[in-house]
Amino acid sequence: MRCINIVGLSFLLPICSFAQKQTPAEKSKALLQKNLEQHIYFLASDKLEGRRTGTPSELKATNYLANQYKKYGIQPKGDNRTYIQTFDINEGKEIRGTTFLKNLYGPLVITTDYWPFPFSATGSFGDGTPMFYDLKTVLESNKTNPHFDVLQHIQEKAKEAKSQASTALFIYNTSAIDDSLAFSPKDKADVTPLPVLYITASGFAKIKDGNNITGRIVLGDKIRQGHNVVAYIDNAAATTIVLGGHLDHLGYGEDHNSRNTGAPAIHNGADDNASGTAAVVELARVLKAKSADSAYKKNNYLFINFSGEELGLYGSKYFVEHPTISLSDINYMINMDMIGRLNDSSNTLTVGGIGTSAIWGDVLGIGAQPPFTIKVDSSGTGPSDHTSFYRKDIPVLFFFTGLHTDYHKPSDDADKINYKGEAAIVDYITGIIGKSGDKGKLAFLKTKEQSMGTGRFKVSIGIMPDYTFSGQGVRADGIVDGKAAQKAGLKTGDVIVQLGEHLVTSLETYMQALNRFNKGESTKVTIKRGTEILELPVTF
Repeated sequence: MRCINIVGLSFLLPICSFAQKQTPAEKSKALLQKNLEQHIYFLASDKLEGRRTGTPSELKATNYLANQYKKYGIQPKGDNRTYIQTFDINEGKEIRGTTFLKNLYGPLVITTDYWPFPFSATGSFGDGTPMFYDLKTVLESNKTNPHFDVLQHIQEKAKEAKSQASTALFIYNTSAIDDSLAFSPKDKADVTPLPVLYITASGFAKIKDGNNITGRIVLGDKIRQGHNVVAYIDNAAATTIVLGGHLDHLGYGEDHNSRNTGAPAIHNGADDNASGTAAVVELARVLKAKSADSAYKKNNYLFINFSGEELGLYGSKYFVEHPTISLSDINYMINMDMIGRLNDSSNTLTVGGIGTSAIWGDVLGIGAQPPFTIKVDSSGTGPSDHTSFYRKDIPVLFFFTGLHTDYHKPSDDADKINYKGEAAIVDYITGIIGKSGDKGKLAFLKTKEQSMGTGRFKVSIGIMPDYTFSGQGVRADGIVDGKAAQKAGLKTGDVIVQLGEHLVTSLETYMQALNRFNKGESTKVTIKRGTEILELPVTF
């Protein structure tokens, strides 16, 4: 009750108003919505600089999440009894600072005047004469040849240069044809027998006489570390439910999957995926509070905020290969990615993975009709972290409110989140967990692989690439049903090392090779299956 005194009369008159008392359920919903808003506004603030994996801003996010779990009384389940699980991300090769190239007139400027190819041999050179090779003739003679591969040509030229006792191979281009060459860190082609450098027009002007040239090429692996946040409620149950969502986003757009067309800017990622991250944390609080409810005591709960999702599911793939509980004890996994934009017009929540267990159809229809439309998808795979668990034969559900114009842009901000809608989704997921408590350990069902589409490529072979694979070639993390790869006989785990005459050393060279073929064309795909090399016919 709130009372005020009206002054101005010959006496004071207290006027009292009685606020309507909130029910426990209303208080609970209000707290949930308030907490979701607090988490998302922090995680999507400019001071977190887009939460790019392996950066100080990612660590700010992980520390915040760890503190929230600690405040809610959720125990750590990461490395060494902490909330954090650390993993490496191999970004390929990098040019080390001790690399140099100079002649009598002084040093050349790295990247401006020259750069080494990632497959270049390392070491010093100076005694002897380098071979200079102009790409002009070979580019002009192959300008209408869609299957010409300039990198393979350069690698063959390096062998020729070595046979002629050259100390290094200097590649340059005086033609009007753009060779599109650049230092590609993830190119894992075999190392050439001598240093191979690209010399730009400015660099060629400085060293074209070929005299008194000395240099050193030093390349090394570029490694950064990502961090998952892992917390646990132990109900002494036989099975555990995993609740996850990725915490990372795009930083300033450095990793090339930004849709920003302007200058570099902070990508706050409020919907993608501060929304899912906040939901995981709040589900931990809600489920902790239900510790006395028998429906919720029949499972333990593992809460994981993954990093590296935007780079290719690094954090979730690392977790399933280095789990902090036994994978055999996991009942199912729920993934929340972009659940903050329930739209007033469509008001649709997409739930994926319903084909991964026979009971999902029954469980999703819990209680009263939820305040949104449910759209279902049977596939257990997709471009998010539930895929890593599905591939370990674990039933999954994936919650998603849809793409929007702010997706992967700096404009994905916290003030655009539908907090009431997200709170309703968290309530809905809580109900699913409660109803599944009486179902025991769910049996896993295999579903069709979800095709990711051909994107900007003319053809697709129909594999799901393993983006975390650091070896030579492209490893298939999954095979799409009915596509060329399945018809050719490829299997999950196969490593593609050649398409037709084009060597495949990395995801980049794989994509380049795909773009050299047209729909309906046939060729051979060379794969490594364990220690065996196989050549299979494939038609795009």
